[in-house]
Amino acid sequence: MKTGMKILFIFLFALPVVAYAQKGSINGKVTDKNGEPLIGVNILLENTNIGTATDAEGKFILKSIPYGKYNLIASMIGYKKFTKKIELNKKIISLNIVLYETTISFDEVVVTAGKHSQKISDLPVSAAVISPYFISKKNFIKMDDVLRYAPGVNVILDQVSIRGSSGYSRGAGTRVLVAIDGIPAFTGDTGEIIWELVPISDLNRVEIIKGAASSLYGSSAIGGVINIITKDIPTKPVTMIKSQLGIYDKPFHKEWDWSDKYRTFNNFTISHSNKFGNLGIAVSLTRYEDMSYRMNDWQNRYSGYFKGLYKFSGSSSLSFMATGFYRDKATFDYWKNSREALIPSQNQIGNIVHSERFLFGSIFKNKFTNRFNLTVKSSLYRSFWKDKSESSNFSGSNQYRIEGITNYKVTGKLFLVSGGELNYGTVNSNIFGDRNSTAFAFYSQAEYKLSGHLKLSAGARFDYNKLHNLSPEFSLSPKLGANYKLNPSTILRANIGKGFRAPTLAETFTSTITSGIKVKPNPELKSETNYNFEIGINKNIGRNINLDLALFNNEFYDMIEPAIDITDGQVTFNNLTRARITGAEIVSQFDFPEINFTSTVNYTFLLTKDLNKNKPLKYRPKHTANISAEYSPASFTFGLDFRYWSRVEEIDMELVDLGLVPNGDERVPVYVLDLRAGYNFFSLGFPANLFLTANNVLNYNYVEMIGNISPIRNISLNLELIF
Repeated sequence: MKTGMKILFIFLFALPVVAYAQKGSINGKVTDKNGEPLIGVNILLENTNIGTATDAEGKFILKSIPYGKYNLIASMIGYKKFTKKIELNKKIISLNIVLYETTISFDEVVVTAGKHSQKISDLPVSAAVISPYFISKKNFIKMDDVLRYAPGVNVILDQVSIRGSSGYSRGAGTRVLVAIDGIPAFTGDTGEIIWELVPISDLNRVEIIKGAASSLYGSSAIGGVINIITKDIPTKPVTMIKSQLGIYDKPFHKEWDWSDKYRTFNNFTISHSNKFGNLGIAVSLTRYEDMSYRMNDWQNRYSGYFKGLYKFSGSSSLSFMATGFYRDKATFDYWKNSREALIPSQNQIGNIVHSERFLFGSIFKNKFTNRFNLTVKSSLYRSFWKDKSESSNFSGSNQYRIEGITNYKVTGKLFLVSGGELNYGTVNSNIFGDRNSTAFAFYSQAEYKLSGHLKLSAGARFDYNKLHNLSPEFSLSPKLGANYKLNPSTILRANIGKGFRAPTLAETFTSTITSGIKVKPNPELKSETNYNFEIGINKNIGRNINLDLALFNNEFYDMIEPAIDITDGQVTFNNLTRARITGAEIVSQFDFPEINFTSTVNYTFLLTKDLNKNKPLKYRPKHTANISAEYSPASFTFGLDFRYWSRVEEIDMELVDLGLVPNGDERVPVYVLDLRAGYNFFSLGFPANLFLTANNVLNYNYVEMIGNISPIRNISLNLELIF
């Protein structure tokens, strides 16, 4: 009897434990409307840390899931999000999921705006997302070329500007913070963005936050943030081989044809990803060669990328990343004259710059409870370059960073993001000197749902910056924002804040001569500040159209701009400008899946003014517009992209007047038309994509920077094999 009672006692008390411990799995396959597998689709059980990404066959599996009710989400940039309620009460559930393409990004989830996951429709600021499929279809090789097609973004040579925040500073400093997986990616000496560092074949999406974001991101975010997010590692092995071959057409003017050969470029990438238990890895190697359409402008580059992710448990993980390259590139700063526009001046012939750039980063995440989690990001950016010319300029720098971020859901209505950041840099250079820099910051931002329709946010960041032996500078950057859902299809937003940017070592200490231009230091240089305001409205019109309108104003104080000292003809960086940038932007998206047609039309108006000189700011076009259209019948894709910007009103006329850039004042409005076509061979049982792109099909001649002709007509063919 006693034995029987013991057995009954164990059965009654152990049964709930056994039932609770029961676990199952969810597997499935994700395809598009044509039945072709989609790779890299994010699969997530909402409000959990359980997630994965689809493999080369579009398949996924989620293991060791406790029995219960879940909300499964399948999402990918460029496709409508799939949501399904699931009750897991057996060992295995299998799903077949179909995703449909769309350009409407009303409910896209981004992590950049508030340093945590949010829908675009919940933000108080303007944002945009670029999908990896747009990058593949256009055969892009560098990230700055991708950004030329983003609404509200301008790129001059390799310097990026959001809504006119930047002109051209000759590679020194940036007013847009660029990050890879949230890790800042600007150099420790010049503070510039090196776009070749971005592993363009390994991207999940690109998030763009427009307007000053110093309240969370600090100095370089005075004009906005571009966060480049890499792919998740799929559950099964995926190998991709990507080969691209391109050719430049002959110049429009025969007088410009300096070569008796057609100039070519090529790119080859091989990548592989796999999982080994709790460890996932992804690695890729790239070789790029460009003969260029201009004399003395060739380059050879070898790049590598590595990403690892180790999951200690369902609530704790460590990821690590390394990306870098070796490159030799000839120098073309400006033309000899307008009749020999593709030939550089004599003092540039034979000049070559060798550069080595490496970014190492790690991200530790721990979810302590469902309401509180911690993220710690650390990185080292190692940069070295040497000018193989008579000047023999060189610079080696190390930039160390560590940041801690906490996300705390205080109540169902109140969410708090807080953190701290420490930066330390060292530079060894014959043009900047042997210098160091130190910076630290603390920030906090609260988001509060006042009602079911209104969401408020408020935050501030304190920054300390010190360059070598100069006096330190302090800055406080507050920000207020509001998001109001007027109805299910209309959202209003507004934000106001203060931004700042500290000068870089290059802007402060550079002393050199390059391509005949002398640059002198200015140790008196101080930080610049910006007071900004934006209001916007996002409107869905039916199921097929989304419109977004924004009005913005920026007041700059002590804006740092390069200028010519007329007393000695040398370039120096000064706090020259009290400036104002006012503008409007409209982004329209059209999605008609019934006829396989999507389109976007974007327009930005800028009214810029140097209030001291009563003239427009340099290198800011007043009107900018982009049009993109795509038709995708069955496995085919056909598209066109058109870019326009008005003739730039102000340039560096001092360089022209001093005779350094002959005919440098010649510039025109810009009209660039690109065409593209592609075919997906998955429908035929062959794991490949083929893309053909013709860029600048009108062979239109224009400059982004004076004395520097932008790419002439070129055609490229890209083959992707995925196993």
